[in-house]
This record gives sequence, C-alpha cells and structure tokens, in this order.
Amino acid sequence: MTAQSRAIPQSDADVIELSRHDPEQFTVLFRRHAPHIQRYVARRLGPDAAEDIVAETFLLAFRHRDRYDPSRADARPWLYGISTNLIGRHRRAEIRQYRALARTGTDPVTEPFTDQVDDRVSASLASRPLAAALAALSAAQRDTLLLAAWSELSYDEIATALNVPIGTVRSRLNRARTKLRQILPQESQA
Repeated sequence: MTAQSRAIPQSDADVIELSRHDPEQFTVLFRRHAPHIQRYVARRLGPDAAEDIVAETFLLAFRHRDRYDPSRADARPWLYGISTNLIGRHRRAEIRQYRALARTGTDPVTEPFTDQVDDRVSASLASRPLAAALAALSAAQRDTLLLAAWSELSYDEIATALNVPIGTVRSRLNRARTKLRQILPQESQA
C-alpha cells in the first residue's frame, strides 16, 4: 500500500472507489458520517436501536458500494436513505417512542454526541403535543420532515435519500407542516 493510496481522499465517491480495491478505505466513510447517522437514528428509534441500525447501514453500504453513483461526491444522502429504509422496519417502536414522549414529556434520547443544534431540537421535541403530532404524521411525511429538520439535508439530498422526485419532497414537507399546524395551532401562531 503506497502512502498516496492511504491518504484521505477528498470526496466520498473517491473513498468508495478506493474501497473496491482496498476495503479498509471504507472506514474513512464510516468515520466521516457515522456520528451524524447515529444521531439521526437515535432521534428516530432511541439510543438502543441506533447502534445496530448504524452498523447495518454501513454494512449494507459496504456490500452495495458497487451500486453507488460516483457522480455524487457526497455519500450522506445515500447513507441517510439506507438508514431511513432500515428505520422503516422499526416503525412500530418509533411510534411507541413518540407516544411515550407525548405521555411523559421526557425525551429519552440524551446521547452524548449531541451538539448545540441537536440540543435545541431536543428541547423543542420535549413538547408533548409535538411528539404526538409527529406520531400522527404518515411515515413518508415523518421521514421527509425529520431528514430536513434533524439531518439538515437539502430538498435534493432528501430526494436522493428517499429515492423520490424533489417535487415529492416538497409536497411531503408541505403536507407535514400543514398537518403540524392543524394539530399544534398554538405553536404555529407563536
């Protein structure tokens, strides 16, 4: 292995390409994105399931790296798409978590890797009515809204992550926001 091939590539697409010949290169992608995926999944399913989902996300990404579109330099939308699909398998637990949050008003997700932005989101999500409202959204609307809010993905990146047209992302976000305003009229007027 030359020193040049061990250097950290500039783009995720470069990392994935290098990992085809040197599988250890894939760890660069893991180090870059696992903490963000971990936060997203923990917020969706709780900290216990997050570790398994993150591991499975990167395992699937590694196994399917030959399908990765090398024209996309940033693998975040792809990884968020994989994790969101895996979360789909755990929807019942997610709904139970939101309903418990709505009943108790306590956010069980207090993972140590939150930053100030996540702390602000956690504080706003501690609201019982908001948790109940999130539980009332359709799975597609909730996925789209939370990818935008928690992962700060652009509309294009969300479309890539969910494998839907960008217009679908816009309409899902609009419907989710409208439904939240209907359920939470006092918050939308503030």
